Parts: sequence; C-alpha cells; structure tokens
Amino acid sequence: MKLRKAVFPAAGLGTRFLPATKAQPKEMLSLVDKPIIQYVIEEAVAAGITNIIIVTGRGKNAIEDHFDTSYELEKLLEERGKTDLLEQVRAISNMINVSYVRQGQTLGLGHAVLMARDLVGDEPFAVMLGDDIIDAAVPCMRQMVDAFEKVGDPVIAVNRVPREEISAYGVIDGTPEGEGDRLYRIRDMVEKPPPDQAPSDLAIIGRYILTPDIFEALASTPRDAGGEIQLTNGLRALRKHRRLYGYRFEGKRHDAGNKLGFLKATVEFALKREDLGGPFREYLKGLQL
Repeated sequence: MKLRKAVFPAAGLGTRFLPATKAQPKEMLSLVDKPIIQYVIEEAVAAGITNIIIVTGRGKNAIEDHFDTSYELEKLLEERGKTDLLEQVRAISNMINVSYVRQGQTLGLGHAVLMARDLVGDEPFAVMLGDDIIDAAVPCMRQMVDAFEKVGDPVIAVNRVPREEISAYGVIDGTPEGEGDRLYRIRDMVEKPPPDQAPSDLAIIGRYILTPDIFEALASTPRDAGGEIQLTNGLRALRKHRRLYGYRFEGKRHDAGNKLGFLKATVEFALKREDLGGPFREYLKGLQL
C-alpha cells in the first residue's frame, strides 16, 4: 500500500530547553525562522505523505494554531500588500491534512505511537521525531519510502555515530543487504549500550516506516523500569514475526533535541539561506574567537 500517513509524537515536556519551553512547546522553537515541527512536516510532504497525525499533550495548543488558518493575520497582510508573507502563511495551513490525538500521560514513544492507532488504521505509516532535523538533497523520508517499496517490511533510519557517543542511542545489529551498503537486515536492537558492548556503530534515528501489526506488538509490550512503553521493545517483539530493515540515509542529521545541536543547526541552516548566508558568514568571520 502507498504510504499516506505519518505520526509525529509531540506530547513531551521539552525539559532540556527550559525555561524556553515552560509556556511554549519545544516543537515550536524557531530554527532560523521556522519552528522545528515545520521542517519535519515539509519532509513528510516531500516524501508524498498526505496526512499527518500529531500526538499532543497539555500546553501544545500553539502547534494546532500554527497549522490552522489565521484569518486575521491573512487579512492584515493582504491589506498591507505583503503578498510574499501572505503566500508563506497560507502555504503552512494548506501543505498537509493534520489530525490530532491527545496523549494524556507521556508514557514513552511506543505509547505515543499506540495513541494514533485508530487514526492510522490498517495501513503502513511513518513515525517522524522532531529532535532529528535531517538536511539532505533527497529528503530522508523519501529515501526510506523508496526502500520500503522494495522490501515491504518496516524500515528504520540509522546513521553512523562515533563509538564514544553510541551509548546515547538505540543501536542495530544488522547485516548489509544488496549493493550500496545502505540497507541492513536487522538481527536485533539494543537500547543505549555501553560503547564496548554495542553491536555496531549504526544508531537509530527518529524516522521509521512501520506496518500496522506494530500496534498489536506495542499493546502487548510490558512497560520498562520507568513505566514507559518503548518503541524499540515493540519492534523487537515484531521482529519475531517479520523482517525489519535499517536504512542508512544520505544527508546530515542535526540533533535539535539538545541546546548545542540546536545552535549548530541554526548556524548551518542560516548559512545556506540566500537572504542571510552572505551577511551572516561575514559576521561570523569578524568574531574574535
């Protein structure tokens, strides 16, 4: 079946960005001049996805407002003849069909995905996390869709990570399939292993294409020591019944889930902008570092 839907978990509290996220969703933090969530949804659109399901929680109304029509703002821009800004604002509310489901308690990524079960239905779907902003000539999710259409089984994005950093990630144990060293048949997955015990340097990144049988696997997945349902544990259970693949995407991944990664992403995206890149580069050259 054609991939039409994506789930975007957005119910987390964003504690790593406090106090900025005390009254504002982390997903709405601006990377140059667009909120983080918009970059990910634009990636979904570029991959041919037509419906996105945002799993929200308390204090996330700004996300709904961002993708809704703003009649007052549009009227003001139109009256003032600011047609370029008007087109940008309208494009946001028209880019994709958005549905929302509430996650009353933040009980892990697996639980967030499970909340979208009724809206996803019996078809394959993507899961896209806002902490990972991927800059690629061909959007990461588009690459993954192409891989999924070949294998027909769940595909998980992976990226090579230095061994000294591997303990911050889920890691796959896999064998390469086909040519190009991009696709891996997954034998197992390990959550945050010590560097000397990691089965590989291929870390799981926040992009997944899943099949609907993941919901049954998640529903029967026990909670971990922290009381959460982990998506990795659900995938490990699913692996007993079907093949899983890791896909090493082409592109640069920015970890926007921590302050340093967010700052690096802001600098690199600003430098690539036609309207900002030149002056910003000159400013950086003039800093006394």
